[in-house]
Amino acid sequence: MYPELAKYGDVDVLISGIQADVDVPFPVNYRMYGMSFIFGKRGGVDIFETARRLKLFRLLKDIREFPVEQYDLVINDFEPVSAWACKRKGLPCISLSHQCAVLHKNAPPPASGDPMGKLVLQRYAPVTAAYGFHFKAFGENIFTPVIRREIRELTSVNEGHYTVYLPAYDDAKIVKHLSQFKNARWEVFSKHNKQPFVSGNVSVAKIDNRAFIESMANSAGVLCGAGFEGPAEAMYLGKKVLVIPMLTQYEQQCNAAGAAAMGATVIKTLDEKHYGTIREWLENGKPIEVNYPDITAEIVAKIIKNHVPFYKQINKEKISAGV
Repeated sequence: MYPELAKYGDVDVLISGIQADVDVPFPVNYRMYGMSFIFGKRGGVDIFETARRLKLFRLLKDIREFPVEQYDLVINDFEPVSAWACKRKGLPCISLSHQCAVLHKNAPPPASGDPMGKLVLQRYAPVTAAYGFHFKAFGENIFTPVIRREIRELTSVNEGHYTVYLPAYDDAKIVKHLSQFKNARWEVFSKHNKQPFVSGNVSVAKIDNRAFIESMANSAGVLCGAGFEGPAEAMYLGKKVLVIPMLTQYEQQCNAAGAAAMGATVIKTLDEKHYGTIREWLENGKPIEVNYPDITAEIVAKIIKNHVPFYKQINKEKISAGV
């Protein structure tokens, strides 16, 4: 999105939160502590650690002081500081995110309801207009995923290994369970790893963007959490996909339902009772075929035309002139 937005004017980037694993390939003007849900090591969000690391007064101060009024357009990817700053000052805030697609009435529903989780998703970053991304375009202003150029430039082949990214599980648990499948080679990328190591048929390395996407492009399949970008990129590369949604995380439960609708295999947790499903996926799982065209320029143009006053006026003049 950044290069397309930059075609229309100056772009300042705000990033908040403390859970990022990789750097972004563009300048960041604001880095804020924000509010993050902290991954645990047992398959879900660590509620205690999330509460412990919350700096509420700092969050409120950042919201109060962030100068949203200086900008012609605020585009928000589920980020609370800029969203609440806009709401506080009565300014428009445009969502361009996967989360707003999850909340769409046509989105595949999760297997079980979670009213509190849904409420958090609705209130975390309030916006005035929404453009969303999901595994499938199923409604107005809902689009197929934005696939990074570095992913689009990869050549997908099958070298026989399986790429793994499960940030809500610790390395010992992942190795314990995956090592039970002796005929598979697992390349695990870990949020918790300090030193790479190999244990039988499982190799573990710290998360590194280039190494991860190359492993994924060369894999037979991808085992990952039920985020959005990871499964979407694996589908784009034509891999078979197995997802494990984080426990007590409503968005990931929704994502799992959406991924299943595309042909991905879903298990609730990484443990012995799901070995049969994992084995079936390894032996008989099918690659997922999708068509995710690059429509980034069109989406950005639509947002600019609809929400930037200068471009809205030009559009009105064109319409009145019959152009």
